[in-house]
Amino acid sequence: MIAKWNLLITTGALAAASLILTAGAVAQSPASNTQNPPPPAAQDKSKAPASNTLTLDDPNAPAANPEEDAAYKAFTDVPPTETPKRIQAGEALLQKYPNSRYRQSIYPVLTMSYLQNNQVDKMEEVADKEIALNPNDVQVMAVVAQTLPRAMNSKTPNPDKQLAKAEQYSKKAIELTPTLPKPATVTDENFSAVKKQTLAMAHSGLGLVYIRRGQFSEAIPELNQSVTLDPTPDPVNFYLLGMANAKASHFDDSAAAYNKCAAIAGTMQETCKKGAEEAKKLASTQLSAPK
Repeated sequence: MIAKWNLLITTGALAAASLILTAGAVAQSPASNTQNPPPPAAQDKSKAPASNTLTLDDPNAPAANPEEDAAYKAFTDVPPTETPKRIQAGEALLQKYPNSRYRQSIYPVLTMSYLQNNQVDKMEEVADKEIALNPNDVQVMAVVAQTLPRAMNSKTPNPDKQLAKAEQYSKKAIELTPTLPKPATVTDENFSAVKKQTLAMAHSGLGLVYIRRGQFSEAIPELNQSVTLDPTPDPVNFYLLGMANAKASHFDDSAAAYNKCAAIAGTMQETCKKGAEEAKKLASTQLSAPK
């Protein structure tokens, strides 16, 4: 069961965040180790609204020069679908201009590009640089918080440290996101959608942290929040919600969550159907725990 869960989360849906970050940054161009998940990709959220990043430039960075501007334009001109080329362009710019005034624009895009390229270690490294530069970047925090517990496996070094980091970033994103002021250039509708998706990722990450620790009752409200906030819920979160409810002996709720997962087209349908059937059997043979 654990091995199957590891595979499912590995192939599930974490491209979820991808365009929330990339769209916003590029648009502002100036010219415990018991399970095993990397980034899932079940839902295409490529039409996510622009980022809520309030500033493009690092005010303490050196003034831009024409060559740096040209390098940044070349970076932003790379189509989002050309992930390796985008990574190469971004890293080349940062290598040549390590204190570039465009770092706060480049780091979030590289974070998502490395995630899309299944390079979780590099994703984390770049994300940490962004958060050091912009401690209130809730979107990058939410992406990292959701990714780290999904990417864990039996070979993950310092799993407790990874879970603690995911928990910290999740909770901070959940705390800060509702307080963010809306940029004047973003519509109310888009800004609301960005905040909901950011919160959905943060609650998802926190829910999986609790599952990793065997705290199933604590995981349930977080995962419920995630699937409620997300306009196109990630089937992985319904799967995890079904599992957490089953572990907490809430068998009817488990079956309901698995059925919602099974209703979403994708690779998880059959597994979630089996999960729902198993939960129904347990409901008929075992007592459900009080909520």
